[in-house]
Amino acid sequence: MIRSPMVQVFVLWFAGLGAAAQFSKVGVIFGPISDLYGGASEVTLGLVVSVVGFAGLIFGTTAGLLVARLGYRRVLVTALVAGAVLSLAEAMLPALPQMLVLRALEGVSHLAIVVAAPVLIAQIAPPSRQGFAMTLWSSFFAVAFAFTAWIGRPLVAAWGIPPLFLVHALYMAGCAMLVLAVLPADPKDRGAARAPAPLLRQHVEIYASARVAAPAIGFFCYTLVYVALLTLLPPETDHPAFLASAMPLASILLSLTLGVWMLGHLSAVTMVQGGFGLAILAVLGLWAGWGQDLPMQAAALALAAALGLVQGASFAAIPQLNPTGEDRARAAGAVAQLGNLGTTSGTPLLAALMAGQGPRGLILFVLLPCLAGILLHQWLSARRRATA
Repeated sequence: MIRSPMVQVFVLWFAGLGAAAQFSKVGVIFGPISDLYGGASEVTLGLVVSVVGFAGLIFGTTAGLLVARLGYRRVLVTALVAGAVLSLAEAMLPALPQMLVLRALEGVSHLAIVVAAPVLIAQIAPPSRQGFAMTLWSSFFAVAFAFTAWIGRPLVAAWGIPPLFLVHALYMAGCAMLVLAVLPADPKDRGAARAPAPLLRQHVEIYASARVAAPAIGFFCYTLVYVALLTLLPPETDHPAFLASAMPLASILLSLTLGVWMLGHLSAVTMVQGGFGLAILAVLGLWAGWGQDLPMQAAALALAAALGLVQGASFAAIPQLNPTGEDRARAAGAVAQLGNLGTTSGTPLLAALMAGQGPRGLILFVLLPCLAGILLHQWLSARRRATA
């Protein structure tokens, strides 16, 4: 059995790519999906994509607690196998109500993976590589969307929708076998688990903690802005297709280079605040250059790159702030929950602001969450110092 920590980290990242593809395999072929279920409303068709996130939105914190009790590898393998079976069922293109049920169940598989994998990565990665490992994990969504678009759209254009779902099913099954082969078994004695608290109390405990909640609170400010910008900013320029591809690549590139280097010299929380600060400068540049294509594109790429620093450092903050496995799992569950909240609410909010305020609405939409991210982290840091 391969025991190299970084091999294990990459295997877990591969699993994360499969989890992200549970969104992207539908998102990148939304046109053919809409044609398949012609006659359904736009809201219902949108649910085919977004219903996967509902499990994380509702049960994110609960999942963090359950994963710690059940065992990370066991949960991860089960979720990957379930994802493979569900994708195989979706390849049969059932009627829309059945498809929505399958997609909702797929959300449970997705949630389990995105909670278990980063906690395992934080445990496995050597201290000198932990910044790189957590930043690599943070890139899983953007990389999966780019790769799925690259292979998925031509595949569907040539052969229809089912082959894409079949490829995803095979990928998830392959990841399950890799995890079994590469990761050590869960320890039989995982320590005395606390009795499960009521759902409301679980949320109160997690979000009242200045350590457990901090990564998720900053991540919410990031997801609220990031996905909405990727969706609605490129059409405001003369080259929307270029910018739609280049913005996530700019985020990934900067987070995996400068971001990793900076994590060796700064705390993750300081990096999150610095990323938000750079994003504020970039959006002010976007405002100054509004209506001029090249300045707008340059500012948009700088904005995406700055937010990429926030993305990587938010995941790196999970192990930095939480030394125990259970607290890391709770923090990862909170990140999944608030990340889903930001992703689902940001785009309609920005669309409404732009409809009412035009460019000024977009600028305010970025400025206010970025400023909130800086101030909230400052407040949480002060609380941690006060209780140290």
